[in-house]
Amino acid sequence: MIGKFLLFGATNSTANINIQDGGGSASFSTGLPKVAAGTPELQSILTITFGIIAAIAVLIIVIAGFKYVTSEGKSENTAKARETIIYAVVGLVISLSAEAIVAFVLKK
Repeated sequence: MIGKFLLFGATNSTANINIQDGGGSASFSTGLPKVAAGTPELQSILTITFGIIAAIAVLIIVIAGFKYVTSEGKSENTAKARETIIYAVVGLVISLSAEAIVAFVLKK
């Protein structure tokens, strides 16, 4: 499992930037390590990330639902809970859409 988290094993060399324009070209080192990661590794990391985001959104929906139920009819508390539920649902939809888009793009 530790190997999964070290899947971006940096090589000994650093990334370079090459700039070319009409007058010539320049190359310099960024000082950042080169990363050797392929599509499966990237997809698994993004799947885990979007899964965590979705789990947090569902947890927020549950907490806001509890606050809505226990608001005792106070309009201010019910409005806050309702807004929280709406924002969490929107976040959940965005997270699931982003995961679907990433999966679609990585498979092409």
